[in-house]
Amino acid sequence: MPPSRTISRRRFLGSTLAASLATLPARSETKPAAQDGFRILEAREGLLRLQPEPAAETAVWGYDGNVPGPLLRIKKGEEVKVRLVNKLSQPTSLSWHGVRIANAMDGVSGLTQKPIPPGGSFDYRFTPPDSGLYWYHPHILPWQAEQLGRGLYGVLIVDEPQPPRVDCDMLVVLDDWKLDENAQIVGDFGSAADALGAGRIGPHVTLNSQPVPVMEALPPLSRVRLRIVSAVNARIMLITFNGVKPWILAVDGQPCDAFEPVRRTIPIGPGARFDVMLDLPAEAAAEANLTLRGDNEPDRVLLAFKTAGEARGLLPPIASLEQNPLLPAAIKLQSARKVDIVIEPIAKSGETPVAPASGRQLYWKLNGVASDGFGPTPLFSVKRGAAVTLGLVNRTGFVQQIHVHGHHMRLLHDLDDGWEPYWRDSVLVPEGKTKHVAFVADNPGKWAIECLMAERQATGMATWFEVT
Repeated sequence: MPPSRTISRRRFLGSTLAASLATLPARSETKPAAQDGFRILEAREGLLRLQPEPAAETAVWGYDGNVPGPLLRIKKGEEVKVRLVNKLSQPTSLSWHGVRIANAMDGVSGLTQKPIPPGGSFDYRFTPPDSGLYWYHPHILPWQAEQLGRGLYGVLIVDEPQPPRVDCDMLVVLDDWKLDENAQIVGDFGSAADALGAGRIGPHVTLNSQPVPVMEALPPLSRVRLRIVSAVNARIMLITFNGVKPWILAVDGQPCDAFEPVRRTIPIGPGARFDVMLDLPAEAAAEANLTLRGDNEPDRVLLAFKTAGEARGLLPPIASLEQNPLLPAAIKLQSARKVDIVIEPIAKSGETPVAPASGRQLYWKLNGVASDGFGPTPLFSVKRGAAVTLGLVNRTGFVQQIHVHGHHMRLLHDLDDGWEPYWRDSVLVPEGKTKHVAFVADNPGKWAIECLMAERQATGMATWFEVT
């Protein structure tokens, strides 16, 4: 691994990019509610400073005009009541990524609800069954890639009954932006180059919509909880922790036995979430950082810490969060419904079919079918409570991030019948490889299975299954 970039004291204290990641508020960001108690959330245009002056502000789409949208933070057992008002020129919807939600509230346009037209609204009302870190964003083909790429996303946190004690609870929402010379978003969404290649990867990386590196000064020995969310369209990030020992407490919102990642590095695909806890060094003026390892580009620091002031007292060792008792302790693999999903390009001759409904071209297929949205027939159907194993067979030249709605899965070992000791709602499948996942289909309804590289999802990599 190349050496991480160090940050001098002068640069740390004087950088024009320096900004505080102030500790997260304990409750949702407030906004007047409708008379019936729904929190009004508007999908509309806004302005965002993605580059320092004298560059112009960037025109974006955001919830309430902001990127990320308002933080929605509740305690477990509380109800979410959100009325999405569409002030865009495109239809939209609102999907609650990772929440084991009632099917009618999943927000997948064309599968669980009708599109919300410009000027329309839709009421989302549900009580999340699990604590955890989630995010919300549109789910409407073929506009989803553009709406995400222009900034339509936000974060939902459902707090544990007794959250662990920390000095700083920080939200880390990562995104990359494709900007032109005028600091405006390049509008080539849906390009064949992105759909057939690595996807839409912008060179301007931000953390909470601030250009990186973002700096934070805290007392020595401060205990920090990082809630990391990837809101990118396609980029796969390898993030290394330098100068500190990170402990992963939860993956995709679900608690796990706390563990230190291999080489202190986390692979983060689109839509992934990680809860990480760490203690800063005991010495004053010590530095630590989170570094994005470059893929044919230089490494870059995302978040840099520097210790300053009086050291805090020692805390007990970092401990695991309470495990989710609502998820099964075991999955009966021997009696599971086994389904393979073969991911491959459509045509080898250079010809690609045109979708009859939308008129867009399709480049990818799942089990021989290129989906123009979600078809009338499920890939498979199972009774509620059945165990399911999916074989994700990647016959493409790219890593794929495959996401299953409404459920959490175990990633099975490649060489035996065991599984990784954490839950996922998405899994990275390397090019030319096969990964197997298992889950209990305990949530009735119609559930999407899709690639989270947005341009691929819109050009064929989307299907669904049914739990009856």
